[in-house]
Amino acid sequence: MTSEQAKTSDEQERAKALAYYEAAVETAREIPDVPATTPQRPIKKVGVIGAGTMGGGIAMCFANIGIPVTIVELKQEALDRGLALIRKNYERSQQRGKITSQDVEQRVALITGALRIDDLADVDLVIEAVFEDMGIKKEIFGKLDAICKPGAILATNTSGLDVNVIAAVTKRPNDVIGLHFFSPANVMKLLEVVRGKATAKDVIATSLSIAKQIGKNAVLVGVCPWFVGNRMLGARGEQANKLILQGALPWDVDRVLTDFGFPMGPFAMGDLAGLDIGWNAKTSKGASIRDRLCEQGRRGQKAGAGYYNYDPQTRERTPEPKVAELIAEFAREKGFTTRSIGDAELLERCLYPMINEGAKILEEGIALRASDIDVVWVNGFGFPAYRGGPMYYANKVGLKRIVDALERFRAEDKSEFWKPAPLLAKLAAEGKSFS
Repeated sequence: MTSEQAKTSDEQERAKALAYYEAAVETAREIPDVPATTPQRPIKKVGVIGAGTMGGGIAMCFANIGIPVTIVELKQEALDRGLALIRKNYERSQQRGKITSQDVEQRVALITGALRIDDLADVDLVIEAVFEDMGIKKEIFGKLDAICKPGAILATNTSGLDVNVIAAVTKRPNDVIGLHFFSPANVMKLLEVVRGKATAKDVIATSLSIAKQIGKNAVLVGVCPWFVGNRMLGARGEQANKLILQGALPWDVDRVLTDFGFPMGPFAMGDLAGLDIGWNAKTSKGASIRDRLCEQGRRGQKAGAGYYNYDPQTRERTPEPKVAELIAEFAREKGFTTRSIGDAELLERCLYPMINEGAKILEEGIALRASDIDVVWVNGFGFPAYRGGPMYYANKVGLKRIVDALERFRAEDKSEFWKPAPLLAKLAAEGKSFS
């Protein structure tokens, strides 16, 4: 095959993957037991609890389509800060020519701040967007149950807690649903709609409809720890962290994934989010590489240093030899033997655990379709759309080849982490693919 023929073939494959992905977005809205004729609840006013980055972004989503929003915070200072950030975000969009100054004022005017949860008594939909603390969320939903009008949809933005446990504190679990936005919520296209065991069908239908109205690609998922996207991300993260203990460097892993088509790799992504999220300086004992970076003040892009160094003006990242030394020292302490790891292995060990976890998610019924998983990953985590998504990519690679690789890593690692999911093993043995 000539280079020109190879280029043409590659372009055709990308076109097929993009066509598949576009169809998958539409298919994700089709729910077998929630037909298109399912009645919907009117959403004319929305409440948001929490004026942080997430809550503010969610409020903007609704103001953008003309729906008034009441955003609630505990303290005036936090509320003022949140409302100021919303205005700043809109003004930034104006400066980029995306909206007019009139749009800015109209949208800001639709968002009202409040310090009392009682001010949400008349909303049609309320979305809780506070810390990932089950105790706090249960307390909030207990209050919402007493305050909100009959028929109001009570939604949690939790990224991985049990929606059924949250719903159980109310007398109306049928009205409770998960609406998991991705940060920044006013930008990211994905919305995981989390169906609880008691969630009413009209609540699901309304949530999917309003998601489309606010410009989101929604995917209905079931309840499990971390749902679909973050659960698969966890599998990838486990291997990425192990790879750097076995000889790879963070920038090697990140480069292989960006070459594949991701906008950034796991270590650059960690720096962007902040390595100190969930980290406590008082209790830290250097038990992980992340702990040790944070202890040295390398807490991510916002600190100018994390896995990488960051230019204070351009935010451009560069590798830091001291980080490589820190990782090597930690690996020696933990008894790891390091070696040179090629790009092909780096890619397989990052992608194949995701695919394996995706197969488990399918088998458990957490996702309805393999294509739904692909929509989650393209929209929420930057999987290149021209590769279709992780499950589509698995089909192209061949499920038997993936199972063989998993078994090889299982034997080398002596770890059940690599055990192929029953569904994946079955499809591979039958010469089939994810439908």
